[in-house]
Amino acid sequence: MKKTLLFSLLFSLFFSTPPSWGSGEGVSFKVPLWSEGEISDSDYSEAVLHCFLPDKPTGKAVIACPGGAYLYLCMTYEGCDFAPILNKEGIALFVLQYRLPKGRCTVPLADARQAMRYVRSHAEEWGIKEVGIMGSSAGGHLASTLATHIIDDETRPDFQVLLYPVVSMQDGVTHKESRLALLGNNPTQELKDEYSNQMCVTKFTPKAFIVLASGDRGVIPKNSLDYAEALVANGVNVDLHMYEGGYHGFGCRTDYSEHDQWLGELLYWLKK
Repeated sequence: MKKTLLFSLLFSLFFSTPPSWGSGEGVSFKVPLWSEGEISDSDYSEAVLHCFLPDKPTGKAVIACPGGAYLYLCMTYEGCDFAPILNKEGIALFVLQYRLPKGRCTVPLADARQAMRYVRSHAEEWGIKEVGIMGSSAGGHLASTLATHIIDDETRPDFQVLLYPVVSMQDGVTHKESRLALLGNNPTQELKDEYSNQMCVTKFTPKAFIVLASGDRGVIPKNSLDYAEALVANGVNVDLHMYEGGYHGFGCRTDYSEHDQWLGELLYWLKK
Protein backbone atom coordinates (compact mmCIF):
# COMPACT_ATOMS: atom_id res chain seq x y z
CA MET A 1 0.00 0.00 0.00
CA LYS A 2 2.80 2.42 0.96
CA LYS A 3 4.66 1.63 -2.26
CA THR A 4 1.53 2.38 -4.29
CA LEU A 5 1.05 5.74 -2.58
CA LEU A 6 4.71 6.64 -3.07
CA PHE A 7 4.54 5.76 -6.77
CA SER A 8 1.39 7.87 -7.18
CA LEU A 9 3.06 10.85 -5.51
CA LEU A 10 6.18 10.60 -7.66
CA PHE A 11 4.08 10.16 -10.79
CA SER A 12 2.06 13.30 -10.03
CA LEU A 13 5.22 15.32 -9.38
CA PHE A 14 6.88 14.18 -12.60
CA PHE A 15 3.86 14.64 -14.83
CA SER A 16 2.32 18.00 -14.07
CA THR A 17 -1.20 18.83 -15.18
CA PRO A 18 -1.10 20.60 -18.57
CA PRO A 19 -1.64 24.33 -18.02
CA SER A 20 -3.90 26.39 -20.25
CA TRP A 21 -2.28 28.78 -22.68
CA GLY A 22 -2.95 32.48 -22.26
CA SER A 23 -1.11 33.48 -19.08
CA GLY A 24 1.09 35.96 -20.96
CA GLU A 25 4.20 33.80 -20.73
CA GLY A 26 5.34 30.76 -22.67
CA VAL A 27 4.97 27.53 -20.72
CA SER A 28 6.64 24.13 -20.77
CA PHE A 29 5.56 20.86 -19.23
CA LYS A 30 5.55 17.14 -19.96
CA VAL A 31 2.78 14.59 -20.04
CA PRO A 32 2.57 10.81 -20.34
CA LEU A 33 1.17 9.54 -23.62
CA TRP A 34 -0.46 6.43 -22.24
CA SER A 35 -2.33 5.58 -19.05
CA GLU A 36 -1.93 2.28 -17.23
CA GLY A 37 -4.04 -0.36 -18.92
CA GLU A 38 -4.58 1.71 -22.06
CA ILE A 39 -2.09 -0.45 -23.97
CA SER A 40 -0.61 -3.83 -23.11
CA ASP A 41 3.09 -2.92 -23.46
CA SER A 42 4.90 -2.93 -20.11
CA ASP A 43 7.03 0.08 -21.09
CA TYR A 44 4.02 2.33 -21.72
CA SER A 45 5.24 4.89 -19.15
CA GLU A 46 8.42 5.57 -21.15
CA ALA A 47 6.40 7.41 -23.81
CA VAL A 48 6.39 11.08 -22.81
CA LEU A 49 5.54 14.30 -24.64
CA HIS A 50 7.64 17.37 -23.76
CA CYS A 51 5.54 20.44 -24.51
CA PHE A 52 6.69 24.01 -25.22
CA LEU A 53 3.96 26.57 -25.86
CA PRO A 54 4.80 30.05 -27.17
CA ASP A 55 3.62 33.28 -25.59
CA LYS A 56 1.95 34.42 -28.82
CA PRO A 57 0.88 31.43 -30.93
CA THR A 58 0.55 31.79 -34.67
CA GLY A 59 -1.45 28.60 -35.07
CA LYS A 60 1.42 26.32 -36.08
CA ALA A 61 2.69 23.38 -34.02
CA VAL A 62 5.46 20.85 -34.60
CA ILE A 63 5.86 17.42 -33.01
CA ALA A 64 9.58 16.54 -33.10
CA CYS A 65 10.90 12.97 -33.17
CA PRO A 66 14.58 12.90 -32.13
CA GLY A 67 17.02 10.56 -33.82
CA GLY A 68 19.30 7.90 -32.40
CA ALA A 69 19.14 4.89 -34.74
CA TYR A 70 16.06 3.64 -32.87
CA LEU A 71 18.53 2.72 -30.09
CA TYR A 72 18.46 5.95 -28.05
CA LEU A 73 16.98 9.44 -28.37
CA CYS A 74 18.90 12.68 -28.94
CA MET A 75 16.53 14.86 -26.94
CA THR A 76 18.71 17.99 -27.02
CA TYR A 77 19.82 19.37 -30.42
CA GLU A 78 17.31 17.19 -32.28
CA GLY A 79 14.52 17.91 -29.82
CA CYS A 80 14.15 20.35 -26.94
CA ASP A 81 16.82 22.77 -28.18
CA PHE A 82 14.44 23.76 -30.98
CA ALA A 83 11.97 25.16 -28.42
CA PRO A 84 13.33 28.73 -28.11
CA ILE A 85 13.86 28.93 -31.89
CA LEU A 86 10.31 27.94 -32.74
CA ASN A 87 8.55 29.53 -29.76
CA LYS A 88 10.12 32.88 -30.63
CA GLU A 89 8.26 32.66 -33.95
CA GLY A 90 4.99 31.70 -32.25
CA ILE A 91 5.28 28.02 -33.17
CA ALA A 92 4.48 25.43 -30.50
CA LEU A 93 6.92 22.54 -30.09
CA PHE A 94 6.17 19.08 -28.75
CA VAL A 95 9.16 16.75 -28.43
CA LEU A 96 8.16 13.12 -28.57
CA GLN A 97 10.07 10.83 -26.23
CA TYR A 98 8.88 7.73 -28.04
CA ARG A 99 9.48 4.17 -26.90
CA LEU A 100 12.38 2.36 -28.55
CA PRO A 101 11.16 -0.45 -30.78
CA LYS A 102 13.53 -3.28 -29.82
CA GLY A 103 12.23 -5.14 -32.85
CA ARG A 104 8.62 -4.08 -32.25
CA CYS A 105 8.15 -2.08 -35.43
CA THR A 106 4.68 -0.76 -34.57
CA VAL A 107 5.58 0.76 -31.20
CA PRO A 108 7.20 4.10 -32.23
CA LEU A 109 4.42 4.69 -34.77
CA ALA A 110 1.77 4.04 -32.12
CA ASP A 111 3.41 6.70 -29.92
CA ALA A 112 3.60 9.20 -32.80
CA ARG A 113 -0.09 8.72 -33.56
CA GLN A 114 -0.98 9.15 -29.90
CA ALA A 115 1.06 12.37 -29.76
CA MET A 116 -0.92 13.75 -32.71
CA ARG A 117 -4.16 12.86 -30.95
CA TYR A 118 -3.04 14.59 -27.75
CA VAL A 119 -1.97 17.83 -29.44
CA ARG A 120 -5.10 18.00 -31.57
CA SER A 121 -7.28 17.40 -28.51
CA HIS A 122 -5.87 20.65 -27.07
CA ALA A 123 -5.69 22.60 -30.34
CA GLU A 124 -8.43 25.10 -29.54
CA GLU A 125 -7.14 25.64 -26.01
CA TRP A 126 -3.60 26.37 -27.21
CA GLY A 127 -4.41 28.32 -30.37
CA ILE A 128 -3.21 25.58 -32.74
CA LYS A 129 -4.60 25.27 -36.26
CA GLU A 130 -1.97 23.12 -37.99
CA VAL A 131 0.12 20.28 -36.54
CA GLY A 132 3.14 18.92 -38.37
CA ILE A 133 5.59 16.12 -37.68
CA MET A 134 9.36 16.65 -37.62
CA GLY A 135 12.08 14.03 -37.36
CA SER A 136 15.84 13.72 -37.47
CA SER A 137 17.69 10.65 -38.78
CA ALA A 138 15.82 7.61 -37.40
CA GLY A 139 13.31 10.10 -36.03
CA GLY A 140 12.91 11.20 -39.64
CA HIS A 141 11.98 7.65 -40.49
CA LEU A 142 9.32 7.73 -37.77
CA ALA A 143 8.05 11.10 -39.01
CA SER A 144 7.85 9.95 -42.62
CA THR A 145 6.19 6.72 -41.50
CA LEU A 146 3.46 8.71 -39.79
CA ALA A 147 3.13 10.85 -42.92
CA THR A 148 2.78 7.87 -45.27
CA HIS A 149 0.96 5.28 -43.15
CA ILE A 150 -2.24 7.27 -42.68
CA ILE A 151 -5.15 5.68 -40.85
CA ASP A 152 -7.40 8.70 -40.17
CA ASP A 153 -7.57 12.49 -40.31
CA GLU A 154 -6.88 12.83 -36.57
CA THR A 155 -3.39 11.31 -36.81
CA ARG A 156 -2.47 12.60 -40.29
CA PRO A 157 0.05 15.45 -39.95
CA ASP A 158 -0.62 18.67 -41.84
CA PHE A 159 3.04 18.82 -42.94
CA GLN A 160 6.34 17.04 -42.38
CA VAL A 161 9.85 18.33 -41.67
CA LEU A 162 12.65 15.82 -42.20
CA LEU A 163 16.27 16.32 -41.17
CA TYR A 164 18.73 13.96 -42.87
CA PRO A 165 16.13 11.19 -42.51
CA VAL A 166 16.35 7.45 -42.71
CA VAL A 167 13.58 6.67 -45.20
CA SER A 168 14.33 3.33 -46.83
CA MET A 169 14.67 -0.12 -45.30
CA GLN A 170 16.11 -1.56 -48.52
CA ASP A 171 19.57 -3.15 -48.71
CA GLY A 172 22.27 -0.74 -49.80
CA VAL A 173 20.25 2.36 -48.93
CA THR A 174 19.01 1.95 -45.38
CA HIS A 175 20.85 2.76 -42.18
CA LYS A 176 21.63 -0.75 -40.98
CA GLU A 177 21.54 -0.08 -37.23
CA SER A 178 18.16 1.65 -37.51
CA ARG A 179 16.69 -1.20 -39.53
CA LEU A 180 18.01 -3.79 -37.12
CA ALA A 181 16.51 -2.01 -34.12
CA LEU A 182 13.17 -1.45 -35.85
CA LEU A 183 12.64 -4.64 -37.86
CA GLY A 184 14.96 -7.10 -36.12
CA ASN A 185 17.26 -9.68 -37.69
CA ASN A 186 16.49 -10.91 -41.20
CA PRO A 187 13.24 -9.02 -41.87
CA THR A 188 11.17 -10.28 -44.78
CA GLN A 189 11.14 -8.34 -48.02
CA GLU A 190 7.49 -7.58 -47.40
CA LEU A 191 8.35 -5.94 -44.06
CA LYS A 192 11.23 -3.98 -45.60
CA ASP A 193 8.87 -2.72 -48.31
CA GLU A 194 6.21 -1.76 -45.76
CA TYR A 195 8.66 0.48 -43.88
CA SER A 196 10.46 1.86 -46.94
CA ASN A 197 8.51 5.09 -46.91
CA GLN A 198 9.49 6.23 -50.39
CA MET A 199 7.39 3.29 -51.58
CA CYS A 200 4.40 4.34 -49.47
CA VAL A 201 3.87 7.91 -50.70
CA THR A 202 0.43 8.75 -52.09
CA LYS A 203 -1.35 11.93 -53.12
CA PHE A 204 -2.61 12.14 -49.51
CA THR A 205 0.92 12.35 -48.05
CA PRO A 206 1.40 15.83 -46.52
CA LYS A 207 3.78 18.41 -47.97
CA ALA A 208 7.41 18.19 -46.86
CA PHE A 209 10.48 20.23 -45.99
CA ILE A 210 13.67 18.16 -46.23
CA VAL A 211 17.19 19.24 -45.27
CA LEU A 212 20.42 17.27 -45.42
CA ALA A 213 24.15 17.54 -46.14
CA SER A 214 25.74 16.05 -49.25
CA GLY A 215 28.63 14.89 -47.07
CA ASP A 216 26.38 12.74 -44.88
CA ARG A 217 28.07 9.36 -44.41
CA GLY A 218 25.75 8.18 -41.66
CA VAL A 219 22.50 8.10 -43.64
CA ILE A 220 23.24 8.38 -47.35
CA PRO A 221 21.46 11.20 -49.25
CA LYS A 222 19.65 8.71 -51.49
CA ASN A 223 17.12 8.27 -48.67
CA SER A 224 16.04 11.92 -48.93
CA LEU A 225 16.36 12.15 -52.70
CA ASP A 226 14.24 9.06 -53.36
CA TYR A 227 11.60 10.31 -50.95
CA ALA A 228 11.52 13.75 -52.58
CA GLU A 229 11.19 12.12 -56.00
CA ALA A 230 8.27 10.00 -54.77
CA LEU A 231 6.54 13.08 -53.36
CA VAL A 232 6.90 14.94 -56.65
CA ALA A 233 5.65 11.93 -58.60
CA ASN A 234 2.49 11.94 -56.49
CA GLY A 235 1.89 15.67 -56.78
CA VAL A 236 2.92 16.46 -53.21
CA ASN A 237 4.75 19.74 -52.61
CA VAL A 238 8.31 19.37 -51.31
CA ASP A 239 10.98 21.93 -50.37
CA LEU A 240 14.36 20.16 -50.57
CA HIS A 241 17.65 21.63 -49.31
CA MET A 242 20.92 19.75 -49.64
CA TYR A 243 23.99 21.66 -48.51
CA GLU A 244 27.47 20.85 -49.73
CA GLY A 245 29.81 18.99 -47.41
CA GLY A 246 28.57 18.92 -43.86
CA TYR A 247 27.91 15.88 -41.75
CA HIS A 248 25.15 13.71 -40.32
CA GLY A 249 23.28 14.79 -37.23
CA PHE A 250 23.77 18.56 -37.26
CA GLY A 251 20.30 19.28 -35.87
CA CYS A 252 20.22 22.83 -34.50
CA ARG A 253 23.89 22.78 -33.52
CA THR A 254 25.40 26.23 -33.96
CA ASP A 255 28.76 24.80 -35.09
CA TYR A 256 27.20 23.59 -38.34
CA SER A 257 28.28 26.07 -41.02
CA GLU A 258 24.81 26.26 -42.59
CA HIS A 259 22.99 26.60 -39.25
CA ASP A 260 21.54 30.07 -39.88
CA GLN A 261 20.78 29.35 -43.52
CA TRP A 262 18.79 26.15 -43.09
CA LEU A 263 16.90 27.34 -40.03
CA GLY A 264 15.98 30.53 -41.88
CA GLU A 265 14.66 28.46 -44.77
CA LEU A 266 12.65 26.27 -42.38
CA LEU A 267 11.07 29.21 -40.56
CA TYR A 268 10.22 30.88 -43.88
CA TRP A 269 8.57 27.66 -45.07
CA LEU A 270 6.65 27.19 -41.83
CA LYS A 271 5.32 30.76 -41.84
CA LYS A 272 4.44 31.23 -45.50
